[in-house]
Amino acid sequence: MFEQQRAPDRQIRAVQTETTVRVYQAYSPEIAEPALAKQTFVAPFKRERMTWIKPSFRWMAYRCGYGTKPGQEVVLAIDITRDGFEWALAHAALSHPGRDQDKAAWEAQVKTSPVRVQWDPERDLNHQALNFRAIQVGLSGEAVDRYVDEWITAVTDVTPVMRRIHQHLRDYELHKAVKLVPHEPPYELPEDLARAIDADG
Repeated sequence: MFEQQRAPDRQIRAVQTETTVRVYQAYSPEIAEPALAKQTFVAPFKRERMTWIKPSFRWMAYRCGYGTKPGQEVVLAIDITRDGFEWALAHAALSHPGRDQDKAAWEAQVKTSPVRVQWDPERDLNHQALNFRAIQVGLSGEAVDRYVDEWITAVTDVTPVMRRIHQHLRDYELHKAVKLVPHEPPYELPEDLARAIDADG
């Protein structure tokens, strides 16, 4: 917990390689199973809707209730190219004005950007809010097309891990649950990109 308390307020943390970064989404089996089979999203996935990707496993666990919420029963880990992820950030508008951003400039950016960035309180395994934030990235229009057609390198079903963690928590076995959580080191951003999305590092 001591390390968590020292974490920067707004920092991207993610499973990553030299070329990819892992994000999470949760869907119904009707959408998730074709995605697993095709290793990208296909119908009935709707490209017209904004789709939110989340690098934080714990925030995804909170959002989908460990895969117990209707329509979010299957939790997917999606590996995407770092180039694609950084393209999204470079073309993003914040969901709310940045800490040092002019409101009029922000409103103009929102109207033209195909990506939204939102910073929400990170969660522990019991879904309690922590004192630092996790990023969500909303893709629409051109960004969704690039995501589906170009960026995705692998789609993996991590629902079994989510459910094991959930069962350990219900059995008061936090020490076992913690061991199953993926290690998510800080994702290093160029300074200009960090400034653009109001990140601390």
